[in-house]
Amino acid sequence: MFTERVNSLLAEIRQHDEARYQLVKALREMVLGLGKGLSEEFKFGGIHFSAGQPAQVFCGLTSCAKHVELDFDHGAALADHFGQLEGTGPQRRHIKLASLDEVADKHVLDYLKLALQEANTKQHKPFKKHH
Repeated sequence: MFTERVNSLLAEIRQHDEARYQLVKALREMVLGLGKGLSEEFKFGGIHFSAGQPAQVFCGLTSCAKHVELDFDHGAALADHFGQLEGTGPQRRHIKLASLDEVADKHVLDYLKLALQEANTKQHKPFKKHH
């Protein structure tokens, strides 16, 4: 079921913007290529990726009007060696990407590896939504 919803989202993105679709597709493949035991699901209008036991969401992809946002659920705990993480909240950080060229320029793979390592080594409390 999750795969079906993810595929529907990808098809919708492709219908509206081929370049953004290619960016989301490349980022998705990069995340899933990090190792075995990763899962993905459609949630909150984007694709969220989990790892570890119990499963911890460690990142997500959201296609916006002019860019793709790569979100790190526990990004505040990540070392920002390259100065690319945006956000000032207590937990989440993100990187905005407008093209495939920015994936390397913004060191996305390095951040993904850090986020996965964080998810695999730490037990985080679930987020509480504030109303």
